[in-house]
Amino acid sequence: MDTLENMEQAVKLDILSDPICPWCYIGKTYLDRALEQRPGHPFVVEWHPFQLNPDMPADGMDRRAYLEGKFGGQKGAVQAYMPVHQHAEAAGIKINLEGIKTTPNTLRAHRLIHWAGLEGKQTPIVSALFKAYFVDGRDIGDVEVLADIADTQGMDAAVVRRLLQGDADAEEIQARDQSARQMGVSSVPTFIIASQHAVPGAQGTDLWLKVIDEIIENHTKAQQG
Repeated sequence: MDTLENMEQAVKLDILSDPICPWCYIGKTYLDRALEQRPGHPFVVEWHPFQLNPDMPADGMDRRAYLEGKFGGQKGAVQAYMPVHQHAEAAGIKINLEGIKTTPNTLRAHRLIHWAGLEGKQTPIVSALFKAYFVDGRDIGDVEVLADIADTQGMDAAVVRRLLQGDADAEEIQARDQSARQMGVSSVPTFIIASQHAVPGAQGTDLWLKVIDEIIENHTKAQQG
């Protein structure tokens, strides 16, 4: 198997995601397991913003009120999230939905993800945001929470805090979100392979292993040809 270093061209894997999307968390977990099983994979991952609730108040809202308003009451909310619980359990993923008190506006979190990309720390920050929200029940719309998350991944918390207290890159993130919608993206996660093939939804590890193996096989054949 060719390693990434030996491959002439890496393959871009663009991921549109929102850190409060449970299917994004599940989908990332499945992808991570495939990448771990194929350490020579060709993917170079970049995360892109997509807000599930772009009109959410800047400081978020009470999660129970949000869910009941969105799904027409507590019963509707429970039914809507039942598949999430089932898939998370099947994947061995811990999701503590009951521990989440606030549904945040994720614009600040997406700004942090963008800045992390400039430092080569995007995926660790995305992982930390998923854990903070779905496992620890933290408000990832809060400036101090985001600064703390940045600090855990080796980013400068003071700089992040100062940027988040202003509007740095907010318009760019919103423009990228709108651009994705204009291209036809209506749900996340959406994975785009080599700027050509869109793969929607939380796909299983086996699918990603197949994709990786096919890419490597095709590359090997091209070299031999």
